[in-house]
Amino acid sequence: MAWNETTPTRGMPSPARIPGVGRNYVKTAALMAFLIALLAIGGQMWGGYGGMLLFGGIGLVFNFVSYWFSDRMALAMHRAQPVTRDQLPEVYEIVERLTRKAGLPMPRVYLIPSETPNAFATGRNPSHAAVAVTEGIVRLLDKRELEGVLGHELTHVRNRDILIATMAAAVAGLVASLGHVIQWGAMFGGMRSSDDDRSGGIIGTLAWAILAPLLAMVIQLAVSRSREYAADAGGAELVGDPEPLASALLKLEAGNEVRPYEYGGPATAHFFIVNPFAGMGGALMNLMSTHPPIEERVARLRAMKRGMRVA
Repeated sequence: MAWNETTPTRGMPSPARIPGVGRNYVKTAALMAFLIALLAIGGQMWGGYGGMLLFGGIGLVFNFVSYWFSDRMALAMHRAQPVTRDQLPEVYEIVERLTRKAGLPMPRVYLIPSETPNAFATGRNPSHAAVAVTEGIVRLLDKRELEGVLGHELTHVRNRDILIATMAAAVAGLVASLGHVIQWGAMFGGMRSSDDDRSGGIIGTLAWAILAPLLAMVIQLAVSRSREYAADAGGAELVGDPEPLASALLKLEAGNEVRPYEYGGPATAHFFIVNPFAGMGGALMNLMSTHPPIEERVARLRAMKRGMRVA
């Protein structure tokens, strides 16, 4: 069956019914709960019940600030500029059509002055969303591939993935900060005790301070990767064909390796459809990437297409 602009999506399984996607949602909720529990345990170890309340309160403040201002910070960090329909007509047409199809409000559209081919979505909810594309991605992809990418990003908006990723990053950052506080306290004698009965507790607290930040980072990466798989599936469902996104991902991976991204840094990599810094750090950077391997994402998308043909 040939796919075209008018191909209906009837018969295409919704993301929740695609094998593995439902598990991704459950996995995300479990990982977020574990992150918060990790922070609470660390706060209790550091300062008892009061410490738990203190770091819980700080976590709320961090999440509040992230919730309200993360979109503006992300757009400014990557030098994204708002564009009109006349300046970027093809992108506007695709976004308008897909948002109508998804039942979403029309997001703001931004252009990033970079030849590195990439895109991201941001905003605390669908009513305050923005989609940003680089100059490079507009030049590199054909219309159907660009549609697949924008479908992926609008799925992030629909699923409020930006909020989830921001919260995960904020809590993981707090866990890391608390770990450093405990380690510095131990170095300067703040945790010394003459009571031998407390030695086991002190050792446990120090073990948490060393291991918890690493564990929090791993969990944050797992949350981000889980959301990427779900957005791939949702974007393919929205467009009506998984192949354009699969083809786009392969082109984007090659393009980002050839032309490294010049703005932001690895801490903002989770915003983008492909990791713009994956080619800069070798095997270690790829191991700690916020994104699943492109090969696995493409394989899942093409498995979806085979399943559709069988159906």
